[in-house]
Amino acid sequence: MTINDNTANGTQVPYRDPRVYDEYQKKWTSIPEDEAGWLQRAQEVADILAADAEIRDKENKSPRAEVALLKHAGLLKVLGPKKFGGGGQPWSVGYKSIRKVAEADGSLGMLLGYHLLWSTTANVVGTAEQAERIQKQIIENNYFIGGAVNPRDNDLKITSEGDKIVFDGFKHFNTGGVVSDLTVLEGVYEGTEDHIFAFAPTTHQGIEFAHNWNNVGLRLTESGSVKINKVAVPWDDALGWDPAQKKPREDVLKIPFGSLLLPTIQLVFSNFYLGIALGALDYATKYTVKKTRAWPYGGDNKEHATDEFYILSTYGNFHAHLRAAVALANASGLEVNKIYETYSGDLATRAKLTARERGELAEWVASTKVVTTDTGLRVTAGVFEVTGASSTSLKVGLDRFFRDIRTHTLHDPVAYKNRELGRFQLLDEVPEPTWYT
Repeated sequence: MTINDNTANGTQVPYRDPRVYDEYQKKWTSIPEDEAGWLQRAQEVADILAADAEIRDKENKSPRAEVALLKHAGLLKVLGPKKFGGGGQPWSVGYKSIRKVAEADGSLGMLLGYHLLWSTTANVVGTAEQAERIQKQIIENNYFIGGAVNPRDNDLKITSEGDKIVFDGFKHFNTGGVVSDLTVLEGVYEGTEDHIFAFAPTTHQGIEFAHNWNNVGLRLTESGSVKINKVAVPWDDALGWDPAQKKPREDVLKIPFGSLLLPTIQLVFSNFYLGIALGALDYATKYTVKKTRAWPYGGDNKEHATDEFYILSTYGNFHAHLRAAVALANASGLEVNKIYETYSGDLATRAKLTARERGELAEWVASTKVVTTDTGLRVTAGVFEVTGASSTSLKVGLDRFFRDIRTHTLHDPVAYKNRELGRFQLLDEVPEPTWYT
């Protein structure tokens, strides 16, 4: 069933009725308790999404129903504190869950990944009180979080009006915002160079979506542009700021811990790239076994495509490189765990994280970004060589894996990650924190 959403500007936005997944809300009456349970739940979600992924990709409808499925499954809560009803899992489990969902549907893997990052924003750049309050709100309400934070655009302008701060501006990209419950806003406070993060209800009349996401890949991510028009939030919600002094707290924001969101989300990217590539290999494998015909003019003719030397060699090579990429991604996830487990907590504990430790984590993440980008692009394009000309038919749907990974691997040039790693290898330099490192 298709429903048209009448937005404030009169735009008609079709989406599938979220009730198509109501049965799973009744099926999943509790959240998993351990890593194995969470990965099984992610697999169940992936199996549901895989059944009609290519159809939904072509229809390009707003993913309200699919986000409802993520909510029913409890996957939005995997990292949340147990005392509020969350899963209490480390980032390594979150990353594997993202990867598993992306094997079936890259768009939903991406949405889950961005949500997990934005839902933990206050844990990194907020005070302990803010983190507690916001985590409670998100987990208890099972909220999905979007973010209007695109560093390539001009910063949102922030002014002060009494006990509130007011955001104004425009962002070309805003992943998941249209289907979110809360939106993370970020901008620069007037008269300073200091940035402020804050959460706002997505229903705020000043958050105006253009509904213009119609790209070649990741079509169900609602990553279009958004106008932020006089969106006011309380000064108390300015993450990591002293509302009385109207100044950033240096013990929260001006320490290496305060920049951990960047390597954390870069590893989110790598994991949904990896999931997409794994999904492509599995999809292509099934196609080759069932439908690909052996080449009859090679001089060493085989009866079945699965006996062809070049087909076996290609699949074997892809398998090996993806297995290595999985091992690297898992190792990097454990490095993220180690940093958060060691330094999360009170401000004195956060302050112990050194720039060197933060930088070495960034290089684990950069290494994973390079490998998953290179391998993902090679696999998702290369599977056509071993599935045959008929696999390019749109009804087959094999093309969506390449379109998805090609779209997001342009997010920030991987060449700069190679250069960064080169300086680490040759000069033992760790990178300065940036919006992309």
